[in-house]
Amino acid sequence: MKNINKILTILVLAASLTACNENLDITNPNSQTTADFGKTEADLQDAVIACYNRIRLEGTFARVGYTLDAVRGDEVWNSSQQWYIGYDNLSAAATDEIGNLWPWRDCYHVVNRTNYVLSKIDVVKMSTDSYNQIKGQALFLRSLAYYELATYYQTVPLITDYASYSNINTMYAASNTQDEVFDQIEKDLTTAMQILPSRSKGGEWAKGRATCGSAAGYLARAMMFRHKYTEAYAVLKDIIAGKYGSYGLMADYGDNFKEGAAYENNKESLFEVQFMDYGTGGTDQEWTPVNISSQATQGHAVESNYASQQLGSWGDLAGSPWLYNLFKKENCTDGRLDPRLYWTLVTYESDYNNYKGAKTAAYPNGDPRCNTVYQQDITTTPLSNTSQGGISIAKFTNARTNIYNAITTGLHCGINLRLMRYSDVLLRAAECENEINGPTQAAIDYINLVRRRVALADLKLSDFPTKDALFEQIANVERPKEFGCENGRGIDLLRWGFFYTTDRLNQLVEHGYYKLDGTANTDELTAATASASSFQSFNKGHEYFPILQATLDGDPNLVGNSANKNEDNGPAFLAKWTVHPVVK
Repeated sequence: MKNINKILTILVLAASLTACNENLDITNPNSQTTADFGKTEADLQDAVIACYNRIRLEGTFARVGYTLDAVRGDEVWNSSQQWYIGYDNLSAAATDEIGNLWPWRDCYHVVNRTNYVLSKIDVVKMSTDSYNQIKGQALFLRSLAYYELATYYQTVPLITDYASYSNINTMYAASNTQDEVFDQIEKDLTTAMQILPSRSKGGEWAKGRATCGSAAGYLARAMMFRHKYTEAYAVLKDIIAGKYGSYGLMADYGDNFKEGAAYENNKESLFEVQFMDYGTGGTDQEWTPVNISSQATQGHAVESNYASQQLGSWGDLAGSPWLYNLFKKENCTDGRLDPRLYWTLVTYESDYNNYKGAKTAAYPNGDPRCNTVYQQDITTTPLSNTSQGGISIAKFTNARTNIYNAITTGLHCGINLRLMRYSDVLLRAAECENEINGPTQAAIDYINLVRRRVALADLKLSDFPTKDALFEQIANVERPKEFGCENGRGIDLLRWGFFYTTDRLNQLVEHGYYKLDGTANTDELTAATASASSFQSFNKGHEYFPILQATLDGDPNLVGNSANKNEDNGPAFLAKWTVHPVVK
């Protein structure tokens, strides 16, 4: 899966050859058409690879499809003060393309290709195993696309019939409710979970293909988005018990953010997007569906947005001072810094000068932490953006691995994007247990498994007298430190309803403070000391991104979402669910 050599140029192939002599009809055997492709198992195996290829576009996970969710959260801010600014401030206009069109366009490319596979699967002869594998992967990838669409755009067309594209009466798809889309996601993931092999099968099932474990993990996520904690908990406990393959935590947290066969598709990964190691792909950058090339770099550009502009990146996104100080408030059992700070944010820490090679609580065989970034010894924190400042982000960059000394911007970074890790399973199990029965020792035990990996002291149940108190620890301590700056925080804020109560929105404003002073400011900022907050100009309804106005204009059956209408989602959310109050 890492080296995808077979990439279908497009699924719907149109080619014809007309002879000069009208009596001579010649068919080119090297040109496939819609009439003859998709008739064999081999064709559908190739088509599945083509589906995977589409999750590596700009709008899916190669850049903005990944980073937009991070920047709408409270762990990341737009240090360039352009490009992402409307999505950081949750006030994007319906005419902005990067968030309103690109993820929409590219996710629907995934939907299109998976629908093609599913339209053929029942008419092609193959073994039961092949049938289940092809169908299961297509269902998972379509669900992944719809999960992104429904959490970015709220109400989107639910297209599951490939034939609808060729019928004038159905090609202009109407909007579906978010519940209708999530119903389909849950249905498809349940089937995929039941028919796909596990990673324990080995081979490509342990090297990047979607498995029953991938489907189970995303099914739990989808259920939790709609507060189905009992149902999700049952799935999560099955994952933990090994029903869908053998998973566990890597001893070194940092191994989840490195490239290479020794680290990628490891035992902690339920699903990750595959990219080729730096410098091993081609030279063409496959940004969009029209940039298809057999010589694609097959890398991503998250590093170009996350890394320091001072060290060669585009300097667009920075880690929040709130997240930095969250790490600094609790040390390991030996008094040293939480290693997740090192792998999440690029900061100069004098402590790191004494860590390299030492046997520490987090690294009993030798600590890798040092003040070397992209092979350069630093004495100050490098700037996210050379004009505005900010703390650059380490995750899914090679700032800490030091495999090269200069950032190559564009689609070149080869670190696989881990979309779901086993630590997420454990912390979600803790959350479900707390929602159903909490606070309980069982919930604490799940959390402590994650904390022990980085040598933090165990939490004690006696410190959390209420369900609300333990939820606060999970939502605003454990999850940010474990998943800081990764895709998913914005979705968490949606499902928890943090935009819909005054105390939670005020908390987001506090988390979102940043300083535009041209430094890598790490102070605990307040309203008096900050330049601004990512959430201070939040427009109701804009926790989702607007559907591009041109898209709405081109489809008479499509209706704008809450962001297009500036419509408050709070009353509808609070009619169904509750929001945990802030516990300080």
